[in-house]
Amino acid sequence: MDASFPTEWWTALADGRVQCDVCPRRCRLHAGQRGLCFVRANQDDQLVLTTYGRSSGFVVDPIEKKPLHHFLPGTSVLSFGTAGCNLACRFCQNWDISKSRETDVLADAGSPERIAHVAQQQGCASVAFTYNDPVVFLEYAADTADACHEIGVRTVAVSAGYIEPGPREQLFSRMDAANIDLKAFTDDFYRHLCGARLGPVLDTLEWLAEQDVWLEVTTLLLPGLNDSDAELHLMADWFAEHLGADVPWHFTAFHPDFRMGDHPPTPPATLTRARRIAMQHGIHHVYTGNVHDTVGGSTSCSSCHAELVIRDWHRIEYYAITDDGQCSACGAAVPGVFDGPVGHWGARRQPVRLTALTEEAS
Repeated sequence: MDASFPTEWWTALADGRVQCDVCPRRCRLHAGQRGLCFVRANQDDQLVLTTYGRSSGFVVDPIEKKPLHHFLPGTSVLSFGTAGCNLACRFCQNWDISKSRETDVLADAGSPERIAHVAQQQGCASVAFTYNDPVVFLEYAADTADACHEIGVRTVAVSAGYIEPGPREQLFSRMDAANIDLKAFTDDFYRHLCGARLGPVLDTLEWLAEQDVWLEVTTLLLPGLNDSDAELHLMADWFAEHLGADVPWHFTAFHPDFRMGDHPPTPPATLTRARRIAMQHGIHHVYTGNVHDTVGGSTSCSSCHAELVIRDWHRIEYYAITDDGQCSACGAAVPGVFDGPVGHWGARRQPVRLTALTEEAS
């Protein structure tokens, strides 16, 4: 499959360059140049996606790993990404994929239809566009989502939400669920550690909260950089007002990596403190991640406070939500997508090579 794919979101400039209109970065490219994301390029005076149909690999994961705790719990998801990213986070936890400047990372190939059929064949309830940001492979993700929906497989976007309004609607209107990174609550953090701005991310979150897309949010806490009580209170106040009490929020632990290998890891107590602050602002479902914390990983009913889901890492140990999404103790509706019995995938991960399954899946 030819990986160079013509795209829609760009503008021809008077000086001969083309401007990418997918994200707020608005890269302006001379002939042969690539954007900061490395995968959108000026070829023959038009903007093309250079990674269409090419992936850094496919893995069957538990849906809880995305993380999504209120979307088809216990089911498996076929996860994949490509290469490149439109942010420049110094603390990236998937830097070997998202920051790759080598085509060798694109080890597997798959058309949208093949991916959808392999997901179905593997018993996955959904396909997740993850590892690097689907914003940069928008067209590939959108076409794959359409192919998935044609055969009853759902779709998930894991994204930093740094995207312009038109492309945002094209991508996320095809998603059944999304987990968006809210990396911090200051423009200074976004500018100096991510090479981006906070405002467009908040716009994406507010827009998604009004759509028919199940939304969860993740904040990776870096000691001394975005974990102060003051910032957490401001973030939680905005979250409660603009997203509502029922959007789940995940606080996850940083481990030293990429360009911040000498920065200390996040203490579990920091996650617990952040969770407590968020709940003080009335947010019902707040979780801790990347640490072993059964209390912080479990779900309780916001009405009667009965335990509904007890999780040990990504494994469900106890489950008390009815098939139609109600608390089995008091009958209150549990926010989320629960339209069948809980799955039993557990915490395991299973790499999948699409090239080895071509004939079976076609």
